[in-house]
Amino acid sequence: MRKNIILLVLGLFLLTSFVNGQQKAKAIKAGRVVDVISGKILTNQIILINSDTIVNMGASLVIPSDAEIIDLSNATVLPGLIDCHTHLTVEPGGDYYADIFRKTAVDFAIRAPIYAKRTLDAGFTTCRDVGSADLIDISLRNAINEGIIVGPRMLVATFALGATGGHSDLSGFNPAISWKGNPDFTGVANGADEIRTRVRNNIKWGADVIKVCATAGVLSEEESVGAPQYSLEEMKALVDEAHMWGRKVAAHAHGTEGINRAVQAGVNSIEHGSIMDAETLQLMRQKGTYYVPTIYVGVYVLQEFAKKGYPERIMNKARMISPLLATSFSNATKAGVKIAYGTDAGVFPHGLNARQFVYMVRNGLTPMQAIQTATINSADLLGWKGKIGSIEKGKYADIIAVEGNPLDNISTLEHVSFVMKAGVVYKNETKK
Repeated sequence: MRKNIILLVLGLFLLTSFVNGQQKAKAIKAGRVVDVISGKILTNQIILINSDTIVNMGASLVIPSDAEIIDLSNATVLPGLIDCHTHLTVEPGGDYYADIFRKTAVDFAIRAPIYAKRTLDAGFTTCRDVGSADLIDISLRNAINEGIIVGPRMLVATFALGATGGHSDLSGFNPAISWKGNPDFTGVANGADEIRTRVRNNIKWGADVIKVCATAGVLSEEESVGAPQYSLEEMKALVDEAHMWGRKVAAHAHGTEGINRAVQAGVNSIEHGSIMDAETLQLMRQKGTYYVPTIYVGVYVLQEFAKKGYPERIMNKARMISPLLATSFSNATKAGVKIAYGTDAGVFPHGLNARQFVYMVRNGLTPMQAIQTATINSADLLGWKGKIGSIEKGKYADIIAVEGNPLDNISTLEHVSFVMKAGVVYKNETKK
């Protein structure tokens, strides 16, 4: 008898825990829905949600009697946006040298949850973080997944791989200052064998994607911005190792030769892609390589970074690269290269991710095409097209809304009024 009572109490406890752990069914009444699959606007739709998943969408669905109704009948509803190039653990302060020498990993870790929330509030429900110090991105991703911190779903790269003296290294400073002391906590690697070890090291720490600096960069103190920094042999070793472990490779690359080597080696995406000729674009199209342009960040750096004390050699590189970004982007759209949305948020303040849409439309895409880069295209690049990127049955209930129609005015996406991630509402400022 006692055993039966214990089993009954245990069963009731488990049942109660199960029921309490389930989200209530929801029904969204959407005035307009951006259908990124068909490229059309659908009107007067009902979106049914169970727990974290979309159950159905249609114009005449029956709403369950126990469902929570969310009225977005005066808004335009879209899938949650995706940013494939962020740095959620950093943001520039007011002084270049203070950021390098006066902040520790603890400073960045304390601020990271603020950046994550800003990003989610801006309508970006998924982000790929492509480079972070001290494994802060791993901890941030895990805390978000566990519900401890509010933020977007994250894929992380941990340490960006690159050559000694290159964009992944801290060059031009006293080695006693720049050396951090832990030989494992770095992405600096040279030669095929060492590069393979660093790839494995990143995966050991929990990397979802491998980031490589195939060329020099803007915000580092090398002399050149576009020079290649890995040989083709080294790039192939890196890509082969990453793919063997089931990880995609994102290649930071500004200059044409470095881009070509990365594409030939089989990287999955070219990040920035500032200087690309017709041959490069044709190669990318043939290989199916995604292009992740970062147009807005170039504008922001020119406007703000001189005020933050950035060295003149960095500012000169920025002045040279910024206009080339727009040109390469325009040429890529004409060439039919696959484009995914990425901003380099973290170089500019988090939460401003949607500002890039205007520049994409200004340089060749229609508003619908621009939205598709940040939804179905980005989901495809991340390998998550069955989970996110569109409002469809069986996908995560990642749903945002804006007032007005972004197909009429793409800058509308800079003012997101409603955010749902995996069925949970994190923001609702819609007008009734």
